[in-house]
Amino acid sequence: MSTVQQVVRRPLWAIVGVAAILVAGCAGQSRTSDSATSLRLSGANQVPPVSSPASGTSTITVGPDRSVTGSVTTTGMVGTAAHIHQAAAGQNGPVAIPLTKTSENVFSVPPGTRLTDAQWDAYKAGNLYINVHSDANKGGQIRGQLRP
Repeated sequence: MSTVQQVVRRPLWAIVGVAAILVAGCAGQSRTSDSATSLRLSGANQVPPVSSPASGTSTITVGPDRSVTGSVTTTGMVGTAAHIHQAAAGQNGPVAIPLTKTSENVFSVPPGTRLTDAQWDAYKAGNLYINVHSDANKGGQIRGQLRP
């Protein structure tokens, strides 16, 4: 084999090796990718339960860097406030993240929101929930539990 052929083959082999490393790295990224939780909110999930025709849908995404994005959309109610709270299903807990009302029936996670260490642990354990408050139900009219 000529010297020119050896020089040409080495870079090709190196490229194949680098490609294999990149593919392996991408496979590992799937385990640390964002975790999106889609859920339905209802009065039956409130503590205590609320009899209400209102409902909501939400998609919240939590990134591996603990960043939080997403929103909740309500129907059948006039929401006055919405929050992500920290507590297990069947329990009430303190506000962890206040949501911002961005339209008539939509509340969104403020840009740049990140979970604290305690909130991250609560999220991984399934101990965060979203609820939307109204004038008729100041403690919350609809609720849904976030699951990682």
